[in-house]
Amino acid sequence: MKLRTLSIIAGISYWVIFFAAIFANFFVLESIMESPLEMIEHNRFMVGLGVMAFMITVLFDVVVAWALYEMYREHHLSRLSTYFRIVHAIIMGVALAALPLTFSVSSDGEVLRLVDIFNTVWLIGLFFFGFHLILLGKIAEAPKIIAIFLVIAGVMYMADTTAHFLMPNYDVYGSLFLAFVAIPSILGEMSFAVWLLVKGGKRSPKNLGAMIR
Repeated sequence: MKLRTLSIIAGISYWVIFFAAIFANFFVLESIMESPLEMIEHNRFMVGLGVMAFMITVLFDVVVAWALYEMYREHHLSRLSTYFRIVHAIIMGVALAALPLTFSVSSDGEVLRLVDIFNTVWLIGLFFFGFHLILLGKIAEAPKIIAIFLVIAGVMYMADTTAHFLMPNYDVYGSLFLAFVAIPSILGEMSFAVWLLVKGGKRSPKNLGAMIR
């Protein structure tokens, strides 16, 4: 398959992930956390759509991993980078199993416990996703500023997961960590997705030589 085609596939898949994740996180998961049992009992269809949206993000995460590997397979770090993204997708898929279980519980506390299990397991997956972004920043032929933001985002994902588990007072600094993760992630991943659609895969001989070395 042509590099340009792979780049477009990766770029489109990134945007599917962005929109599905925004819907699932901010329109469904946040609503569940605000009114747990009410949301489950009276908006089951919406909750189901949220679960499906998360499943779509896992599906297209694998598609992105495949497309990026095919694009940069000459690079010695490409396979390792792909493995870490796949590990993240697998862990997120496992985490998702907690959300459908909310349909069979009968109290706010039980719903929130299952949501917390989902968030905690997914958080572990994001640690591996962070390492993928660090490697991607070194592999991708995107402009240097995009690569820098990808690396910073990766470091912050790993730092945030580590802080969750090692800092007893994490909640005090939670908003700060969220900003440190979100800003470079949005700037890096979204700009990379745009670059993939607009310019990715148009490899020059100079780029190819640099990759092989």
